[in-house]
Amino acid sequence: MKVLALDTSNQPMSVALLVDQKVIAKKTTATQLDHSVQLMPTITELMADQQWQPEDLDRLVVAQGPGSYTGLRIAVTTAKTLAATLHIQLVGVSSLAVLAGSVQTEGTFVSPIFDARNTQLYAGLYQIKNGQPVLVIADQHTNIPDWTAQLNAAGHPVTLIGELTRYHDALADALNVPATFTEGDANLPDAGVLGKLGMPLKAIDDIDSFVPQYLRLSPAEAQWAAAHPGEDHKNYVEEV
Repeated sequence: MKVLALDTSNQPMSVALLVDQKVIAKKTTATQLDHSVQLMPTITELMADQQWQPEDLDRLVVAQGPGSYTGLRIAVTTAKTLAATLHIQLVGVSSLAVLAGSVQTEGTFVSPIFDARNTQLYAGLYQIKNGQPVLVIADQHTNIPDWTAQLNAAGHPVTLIGELTRYHDALADALNVPATFTEGDANLPDAGVLGKLGMPLKAIDDIDSFVPQYLRLSPAEAQWAAAHPGEDHKNYVEEV
């Protein structure tokens, strides 16, 4: 199975090509780039290097969130468009699980973290079992006091990975369990890991209904909710 994996959920961008569980090409950028401009040229470059044609692809795996609203929409929209036009499989994977999956030490408890701005963060807790990140505490939009309280209550030594620079000292001060902070490029998302995590998952039945997992309301949704108190979201597209 030939797989294209895409992650633009945060500032880094990562794209990979896989054949089954083997990564054959990958490019990850850590600088602040315009993913909407860079993503398709990167895909084209990697596929040309491997002499792949779009119709050679069997599956698309995309980091579904949480993360940057705009970043998530870029990769998810690209993946949906390619999957629909090429008539191939589409799979979504938690962006936090992708980070956790970079840790390979068996039994390790891993807390991937993304900066959600304004003293908030996205976080989850996973344990590595048989080389795979298994969810222990659900991905969530949270803050340092609440998240460190959950980690302390879980009681496991934990490896933290992701966007740690801004919160390093606050996390270290609040944690009562032994904590290891991942350093350097190991904190970047790896589309090779993403592709491997998406390989055994069931493909999405309805591509049109596939959406990013923001874990909180987007600004537009928050404005809508404020203007429509007590109403549930519904599909306002009229069927002809």
